[in-house]
Amino acid sequence: MAILKSPPKPPKNETLQIRVEEQIKTKLHEYAEFIDSSESYVVSEALKMLFKKDEEFKSWVQDQLHNGNHLQNGEGSVIENAKNA
Repeated sequence: MAILKSPPKPPKNETLQIRVEEQIKTKLHEYAEFIDSSESYVVSEALKMLFKKDEEFKSWVQDQLHNGNHLQNGEGSVIENAKNA
């Protein structure tokens, strides 16, 4: 048995192209600079927070799961990814 654990595998990343208002793009850039990170990181973390805190969305996801609906997002079901958020 190893004394040290293996480092976690980095998550698989996908490319997403979106259009936002110029003002939002500017704020996103500023926020990423503020926390010394990338714009992708800010967007990913903001979405994770949104999915985690939105109780109505979580309820909808559970309804989808119980109804047997499996919405796919390319890697796994939207339901499974939302449950893990």
